[in-house]
Amino acid sequence: MPESDASQPLLRARGVRKVFPGTIALDGVDFSLAAGEVHALLGENGAGKSTLIKCLTGAYRRDGGEILLDGKAIDPKGTVDAQNYGIGTVYQEVNLLANLTVAENLSLGHQPTRFGMISTRRMNAHAREVLSHYGLEIDVTRTLDSYSVAVQQVIAIARAVTLSGKVLILDEPTASLDAQEVEMLFTVIRSLRERGLGIVFISHFLDQIFRICDRLTVLRNGRLVGTETTSAIDRVDLVNMMLGRELEHEVRSHGKIHSGTGGTRLSFSGFGRRGRIEPFNLEIQAGEVVGVAGLLGSGRTETAEVLFGVAAHDSGKATDGDGTALNLASPRDAIAAGFGFCPEDRKTDGVIADLSVRENIALALQARIGWMRRISDREQKAMANDYIRKLDIRTPDAEKPVGLLSGGNQQKVMLARWLVTNPSFLILDEPTRGIDVGAHAEIIRLIEDLCTQGMSLLVISSELDELVAYSHRVIVVRDRHHVAELTGADITTDNMVRAIAAPDREAVA
Repeated sequence: MPESDASQPLLRARGVRKVFPGTIALDGVDFSLAAGEVHALLGENGAGKSTLIKCLTGAYRRDGGEILLDGKAIDPKGTVDAQNYGIGTVYQEVNLLANLTVAENLSLGHQPTRFGMISTRRMNAHAREVLSHYGLEIDVTRTLDSYSVAVQQVIAIARAVTLSGKVLILDEPTASLDAQEVEMLFTVIRSLRERGLGIVFISHFLDQIFRICDRLTVLRNGRLVGTETTSAIDRVDLVNMMLGRELEHEVRSHGKIHSGTGGTRLSFSGFGRRGRIEPFNLEIQAGEVVGVAGLLGSGRTETAEVLFGVAAHDSGKATDGDGTALNLASPRDAIAAGFGFCPEDRKTDGVIADLSVRENIALALQARIGWMRRISDREQKAMANDYIRKLDIRTPDAEKPVGLLSGGNQQKVMLARWLVTNPSFLILDEPTRGIDVGAHAEIIRLIEDLCTQGMSLLVISSELDELVAYSHRVIVVRDRHHVAELTGADITTDNMVRAIAAPDREAVA
């Protein structure tokens, strides 16, 4: 792996600041990229990675700091302007036109002409020549959607390099690729590095970071945590940089009310979905809290979505405590089986902001009994008022639009929606993220109360201390694999961090 010369960077951001209403997204961030370097940009949700990239590419106008390319200050006014400076970006979702040919995508906006008409012959010849440098010998006259995601990624990279040619930003380029396709992409990246391009590589796969990247920079809460040479940093130290905590070497006292051994409620065998989460085995006991730990993008949310049928499983089977097979091909199936699911992004996937508290709470129960049997407004109001009282939802009345409530109260409304269905199994994805301290404590108390009442819960959280406090078991997920299961006194933040950081999916007891 070539050494990077950070003293004479190709691209440098100094003191970059970006402010949104009520939020400092970037707070004086520094970043440098050398020619012929692959530099990882890392951080959890809300760390500032996407905001920094958008400032570098002109999608956002920064509120402070400067950007230098080849030592000269630049101020890209948009993504096309950034391309003209030499900065190109390829996203996880390939932003090309699937209904056009490969050649048309590569030349879009810069088509060769003859006598004022587009020369298809020259366009196709140009495309074949460009792709030959990437080891692709394909029919450029076929539409883009004729090829795999990996080939589409390479075509997108080829276009970005052709238009830009100095800096290439790859945002989660391997998220949808299998192992063989990742190798194909890495071959292209190494080739571009040898040609002197500076490459910013954003990924949540630590194994890939250590294989392909020369240096790495970690952001957290909009601030720079540090920049390290990949070969010189320990994986555990890297995970701690990302999560913002030091290892705890003592065993924590759990203080759990009971052991959660009320008999098997659910069993999942070889359950998974290709490209989202590798097949896993999981048993859920009645009255048990199973925590799920892992970095963002590790497969935590994907596990929840496959269990709930948001992304239907394509392997394995699920059974209830009596051994009866369960059909979980869709959320409707999961709801019918007594499942509930509070997703991570409550604003996008959870509450419906323009509907009232009453209407939001009634949604899941209405879906469960069917829309032909409408729950009356009187029943909805009684139900909503009951849970407003039980969960201490701070609202003047049940008719207030839920979008006007605080984040913590929105979270409680989403919980109430599922509790009215009386679920036997409730999945909570980051239930305490982005809420105030008081609501935070109330949500944790509610988790413990539901467990005491015999409900089974699967709780995903990046707050490892929380998982230690209320989990009977913790599943650690890394690179889309369930890699460890911790129980009893082994449930410590120390063990979770080590399992997250362990290389090559090695088992961690």
